[in-house]
Amino acid sequence: MKVRVFYHDKCFDGACSAALFSRFYRERIRDDASFVFSGLLHRAGALFDEKQFDADENAIVDFKYSSSPKITWWFDHHQSAFLTPADAAHFEQDQSNRKFYDPDFKSCTSFIATIAEQRFGFNPAPVADLVYWTDMVDGAMYPDAKTVVEMKAPAMKLTMVIESAQDYTFVPRLIPLLVTKPLEEILEEPFVAPLLPPLLERHQRSIAVLGERTESKDGTLFFDITDHDLEGYNKFVPYYLHPESIYSVGLSKSSFRVKVSVGSNPWAPSEPTVNLAKVCERYGGGGHARVGAISFGVTDEEAARKAAREIVEDLRATARREPT
Repeated sequence: MKVRVFYHDKCFDGACSAALFSRFYRERIRDDASFVFSGLLHRAGALFDEKQFDADENAIVDFKYSSSPKITWWFDHHQSAFLTPADAAHFEQDQSNRKFYDPDFKSCTSFIATIAEQRFGFNPAPVADLVYWTDMVDGAMYPDAKTVVEMKAPAMKLTMVIESAQDYTFVPRLIPLLVTKPLEEILEEPFVAPLLPPLLERHQRSIAVLGERTESKDGTLFFDITDHDLEGYNKFVPYYLHPESIYSVGLSKSSFRVKVSVGSNPWAPSEPTVNLAKVCERYGGGGHARVGAISFGVTDEEAARKAAREIVEDLRATARREPT
């Protein structure tokens, strides 16, 4: 019995969602299943390749909905879960009891744990630590910017490793360990441990670059690091450097896309009021109320820069109108 699990790649919650789903499936659905893990990334153009839906069961976790009849399981918690109104309607009409959506959950991992326990009798107690940390990471529930930027907790280090992985086999190899070993032991694995020192050095360099590049005005930060290989930068560094900020808009570039990241400061001096998922949806992106992103083709840098500047101006105008 082959089960292919599609997950949000380069994402701690995405990897943990795939891990938890596979454990739940093996314990409560079929214990003879073999799993194949396939990462999905938000990019310009088609998100899915139907030819990959080739297993006996195909699941998508922590990623947008597909109306393909070959997709038999789906879990997501993003506000922007549906590419089209037709997809949303397709989901609403589904009677399989295998597709679940709730944007109120901080992480998809905690959502899967809850549904698996309530609907299928799964025991989430052995993975409680994993669920705790995915809520902390994906929900940005850190007590302060120092906690996430100085990255002393094992989950912080694993998040950095996952977000920076260049080898496409790395995260699929890591996923089974996330529900069978403590996070601190995973960091000591021979295929994980050597990756940390250069990443920590790169992290320090990114702090320096963002310190030089960030423009702070009217509660909104803007930075363009498209000329640096820093797409996997720690998204909380701007707030660590500029605690006075409410919103941030960043431009970065990788081999396959130009990305506009739009976020809000979890420790902002005044409460963010703009739904950033809705802002990003205007440009074909999406996300959560407090954080979102837009992917442009790698040759569409000017379009990405224009979108970023428009969003910055809108957020700054909003911040100017609001009482401090």
